[in-house]
Amino acid sequence: VQLQASGGGLVQAGGSLRLSCAASGRTFGSLAMGWFRQAPGKEREFVAAVSWSAYSKFYADSVKGRFTISRDNAKNTVYLQMNTLEPEDTALYYCAASAYGISRSLVSYDYWGQGTLVTVSS
Repeated sequence: VQLQASGGGLVQAGGSLRLSCAASGRTFGSLAMGWFRQAPGKEREFVAAVSWSAYSKFYADSVKGRFTISRDNAKNTVYLQMNTLEPEDTALYYCAASAYGISRSLVSYDYWGQGTLVTVSS
């Protein structure tokens, strides 16, 4: 599975961005998808995940109510709508795919994209 993340950029605090992750190489509809992020000097952390059917969605407490994960299986794409962005959201955002089901754990994800940078200015 190849994953290509896009949509990052520079935004002021309180603003919004939508990240996209396009998948190819395997039946996208059978994979759970997740978003993770890594800020400078910090470990990669879970942000959000969605099951293959979109029936289940998980969010990190820090983004709950501000971020929304969604997917379009017809377009082989998963999205992360980020609203009310804060400087603490500044990080490199990665999308990932799991054949094992929806999870908050990095180790459950087999495939990773290259990351897209989100910078939130105060």
